[in-house]
Amino acid sequence: MKLFYRFILLLLAVSSCSGNAQEVVIADQNAAYSIIVPVDASPAEMKAAKVLQDYIRRVSGRPLLITQEGSSIIGNAIYIGHTKKEAQAILGKLPHESYRIQMVGKDLLICGGSGKGLIYGVYTFIEKYLGCRKVADAPAIVRQSKQVIIPSNLKEEGRPQFEYRESYYPASRDAEYLEWNKLQQFEDLWGLWGHSYDKLVPAGMYFKKHPEYYALVKGVRQPSQLCLSNEDVFVITTAELRKRITVNPDALYWSISPNDDIGYCECEKCKATDDEQGSPAGSLIKFVNRVAKEFPDQKITTLAYGYTHRAPKTLKPAANVYVFLSNIDAYRDQPLTTEGSAAGFRNDVKAWRALTGNLFVWDYITQFTSYLAPFPNLLTLQPNMQFYKENGIKGVFAQGSGDTYGEWAELRSYLTARLLIDDKADIKDLTEVFLNDYYGPAAKFMLQYIGQIHDNMGQSKRKLDIYGNPVNEWNTYLSPDKLDAYSQIFDAAEGAVGNKPEYAERIVRARLPLEYTVLQQAKFYGVEKFGVFVQDDKGAWSVKPGLRQKVANFVANCKKAKVTELSEGGLNPDQYMAEWDAIFAAGVTPTIATGAKVTLKFPFAEDYPAKGSRTLVDGTPGYNDFSYNWLCFYGTDMVATIDLGVAKNITGLKMHFLHDPRHWIFLPPAISVEVSDDGITYRSFASFTNPAPDEHYEKTVKLFQAEAKAKARYMRVTATNSTALPSWRFRDNKKPMIACDEIFVQ
Repeated sequence: MKLFYRFILLLLAVSSCSGNAQEVVIADQNAAYSIIVPVDASPAEMKAAKVLQDYIRRVSGRPLLITQEGSSIIGNAIYIGHTKKEAQAILGKLPHESYRIQMVGKDLLICGGSGKGLIYGVYTFIEKYLGCRKVADAPAIVRQSKQVIIPSNLKEEGRPQFEYRESYYPASRDAEYLEWNKLQQFEDLWGLWGHSYDKLVPAGMYFKKHPEYYALVKGVRQPSQLCLSNEDVFVITTAELRKRITVNPDALYWSISPNDDIGYCECEKCKATDDEQGSPAGSLIKFVNRVAKEFPDQKITTLAYGYTHRAPKTLKPAANVYVFLSNIDAYRDQPLTTEGSAAGFRNDVKAWRALTGNLFVWDYITQFTSYLAPFPNLLTLQPNMQFYKENGIKGVFAQGSGDTYGEWAELRSYLTARLLIDDKADIKDLTEVFLNDYYGPAAKFMLQYIGQIHDNMGQSKRKLDIYGNPVNEWNTYLSPDKLDAYSQIFDAAEGAVGNKPEYAERIVRARLPLEYTVLQQAKFYGVEKFGVFVQDDKGAWSVKPGLRQKVANFVANCKKAKVTELSEGGLNPDQYMAEWDAIFAAGVTPTIATGAKVTLKFPFAEDYPAKGSRTLVDGTPGYNDFSYNWLCFYGTDMVATIDLGVAKNITGLKMHFLHDPRHWIFLPPAISVEVSDDGITYRSFASFTNPAPDEHYEKTVKLFQAEAKAKARYMRVTATNSTALPSWRFRDNKKPMIACDEIFVQ
């Protein structure tokens, strides 16, 4: 009730802001307005009228009659849409998607421009003047009152400030949530979305017979991108686009955009354009402009992403071309205006805006490698949106976890939606409103958790990477002691909601990121404290008590929360459970090297530090994710010397190397294992070779195992890296990487 009274006070303040306005009762037990629609009311006008009728009934218990204009009207009315009443009032034409809510005499008019302006106006009225809210893909919150009262001088006009507005989260599956919060979906607007070269000129259909249609990369034709100077490519593209437009004539946008790959064309003609324009975007815009000229009534979009992020020097996109600029390379712990890694993006915005007024931004507000991982970026949402508005950005695609549940999915979706409407909205108030509406008595604890994890992240000075993971923060803001403190806050939140299952289920869902972090870090710790396995007094290893049940509970709660994948293109909950079952079944492999000193001749890849050199002797395998407990070597060999402390009897060894071509990780062509008594003179213990990799992208973990006897103090493992990437995975800015997880010395 506290929020309701606060709403009433706000309503009274609004009604007194312009002179001595009186309040008007539009629905109670004694008096009620009727709802009037045009004689030839459109489906949108009828829908808007029925939505308003429904919420007035739900608030006051009083159903208002919907009547066509021209019928006998007794008393005053609420006029919806393009009625004669609106024309007589001479209020003026409204722009696209805008709305007007205005009292004319004692009648209320709700009008809208083209698009969804009218329905936006109705939902604005319902929220601001009926006190209802819809903050998530859950039933709207309706605050009942015996009277529906509005100010007699009510006059409000509004319009979303961005032409395109999407917050890509599960809530967008709720049609009312979209309309209430003035959001859109690319599925509704685009006839062809995103990376589209392979949809327009499929490599599977054309590459074998016509390699000349595709990019010439280092002298070899590859199906990575199109050759945009090839005339046949233009003909095929326009023909395919024309077919698609015929099938879907109502689509607003059509994407002509590079594949999500590198390898752009370096043929003589494409290169000449790119050299002249100082960017591979030169040949892209030249091609897209030519396509756009064939379809002057369509809006053509293209991606300034990856190799096309930098704007051409002088080549302007055509008037019906929209450029979608990505900021994928920027960290998220600081606003884009101050974040050092966003300097290139800021320059790109300036350069593209000098060429076109049709600029959209593809933003990233989640961690793609771990949708459920804590990702404390809430403080950057508003300054980033303000940066877009101030720099003339026309639309924003805020990419969250998509159709699967991710950390703070409901809150991020709601805040982003509201900032897309008004970048100057009070973000603190919005957050508190959401938490009170969605978590009820637990709101203060949820707010406490948000504040605490953001403070801890800020104090850690760590970079917030959309391709990071919760293991990397094992000793910063996601350390075990901090995870325990966060968990205590959630315990208090659960206690506060008592026997209110709706709120309790939401808290369980919001807690999933902490549980996920604990489980992922358990893999990382392995046989150490906070790990998967514990050792008894007799030296036997077993799964930590309660861990199996903890994993099972987590998986069950993921399913309830509609988690369909834990990362972009990653495991679903059942597959995650299967992965854990395999970990439990594998147990602990004995090794006399656990905890030994390891010396590396060459440094490991700093982006994936794991436990440093200790990774190779921590007793814990890396499982399937190279970024967790694998030691990676980028462009160099792995030469690791293990000091066992004293000479020991060695009967064999085994170790795993990873093959993950998508991340440019390949098996070492050769591996040699040597032993030594003094660390100076070495003798051979085992060796392995691997053939050059065939073209495929499947991730595999290969075991290398040898049985041999030796007594030695030192063991040196030399894994030779490839001298170059295979031609089918060649990229200018990449080198081959090798990854080893553990050297088990037996």
